[in-house]
Amino acid sequence: MEPKHRLDMKGISIEFPGVKALDQVDFSVQSGEIHALVGANGAGKSTLMKILGGAYGHYQGDIYFDGKKVDIRYPADAKALGIDVVYQEVDTALIPYLTVAENIMLDKMANEMKGKHFIRWGDIHRSAQEVMKQVGIQLDTHTLVQDLTLAQKQMVLIARALATNTNFLVLDEPTAPLSQTETEELFRLMRDLAQNQGVGIVFISHRLPEIFEICENITILRDGKVVAETTIDQLTQQKLVELMLGRRFEETYPKMQAPIGDVIFEVRNLNEEYGRVRNVSFSVRSGEIVGITGLVGAGKTELCKTLFGAYPIQSGEILLNGKPLKMKSPHAAVQQGVALVPEERRKEGVLVEEPVFVNLTLPSLDRFTRGPAFVDTRAERATARQVIQDLGIRTPSENQKVAYLSGGNQQKVAVGKWLIADAEIYIFDEPTKGVDVGAKHDIFELIGELAKQGKGVIYASSEIPEILDISDRIYVMYDYAIVKEFETSEATEEAILFYSAGGQQ
Repeated sequence: MEPKHRLDMKGISIEFPGVKALDQVDFSVQSGEIHALVGANGAGKSTLMKILGGAYGHYQGDIYFDGKKVDIRYPADAKALGIDVVYQEVDTALIPYLTVAENIMLDKMANEMKGKHFIRWGDIHRSAQEVMKQVGIQLDTHTLVQDLTLAQKQMVLIARALATNTNFLVLDEPTAPLSQTETEELFRLMRDLAQNQGVGIVFISHRLPEIFEICENITILRDGKVVAETTIDQLTQQKLVELMLGRRFEETYPKMQAPIGDVIFEVRNLNEEYGRVRNVSFSVRSGEIVGITGLVGAGKTELCKTLFGAYPIQSGEILLNGKPLKMKSPHAAVQQGVALVPEERRKEGVLVEEPVFVNLTLPSLDRFTRGPAFVDTRAERATARQVIQDLGIRTPSENQKVAYLSGGNQQKVAVGKWLIADAEIYIFDEPTKGVDVGAKHDIFELIGELAKQGKGVIYASSEIPEILDISDRIYVMYDYAIVKEFETSEATEEAILFYSAGGQQ
């Protein structure tokens, strides 16, 4: 067992333009402990951990390691203490054009290369394989990271953190892109690290059952302040949600009833050029919410991107109101009335370095253009303020950079821009990934309103309870193909799981 270590953050405060993200926060974790850090979107969880990881150096307050005051202002300061943070933004943390081995061994290579001119690539790949074996993943170490799935990238990030001597490991929404099997493997690894290797783990998740399954202690943040610190066995899920939100909350999502009309969107025998969608056929009626579900890797995201023109179509037809669509690009999809809220919001859904109002009005820019080159920014801002109010986007103003918003509020921006565009078909790919129960409720209400307006909605998610809550009909995918259709009233979680896993009757 590693020597016992203790990490204390005391009186931590930090501000960003227009926002006090943390206010006098105290947080502690010790070796061998799995400690949950929870709160609604915007509560300050990720910000606190970014301070611990050295990403934000302009904080106030003190950090102590084994009782000794330490100064963490840069990532190198954190790594020197054995503190590793696996951030929620997977794609920004990995180098896509490097191999799996290079990404896993990156920190170690940087340390060992000082004063050297040669790299023993065979040793690098062997070392990476050893770490991957510990993490429980099987990948070719020569594969470029850009060719991996989101779940595989997540595991590569965790492997990289463990390639160095880790005392404390922070996992920010690590299970969001993982399947049930991959999540179970991650939990096995976390227990091993804590119990057998003495690593202290901070676990951030919006999935309440996971917190109660894996964690011992918990710290709850709300509006940048600590509202509770206790042991898990002192809480119920309902009480935890109430502490997070500061009010009583009913966790179920009553489905809005919308009149369902005729078929407005139809997909016939669709095949994607590289085999990522195979002979898919389905339909959506006006006012209908159609769920697309399956395990991680089943092809849901690939189908959504093909329907949006981001992946090339080899054969088949897509029809809107009986008229064949030419899906040669996302731009063509938008022009023809199809909108997509993608799974990877920071990479594909928003422009993080641009203000909220720019993001919200971008797909509809022609509505705010006067003449060939003049954009009416006053009208842009006014429209953006209305959407911010309607969706409850937490931001100081429409001028705030999206990068400074919480994950849930970034997701609301990714959704809100399509409300202005007024599409006919809305495709949501894992829209509640990484958002709290309050933001999830808001997104469900928004989708229900779209259905009441007669829009067609495609809701793709591996969260089967969500699919059962919100959908009118359900299609199950397995191995890039649709294998089963259910009326939601006749579907059960067990039946969906059976077909999701390749079961046949």
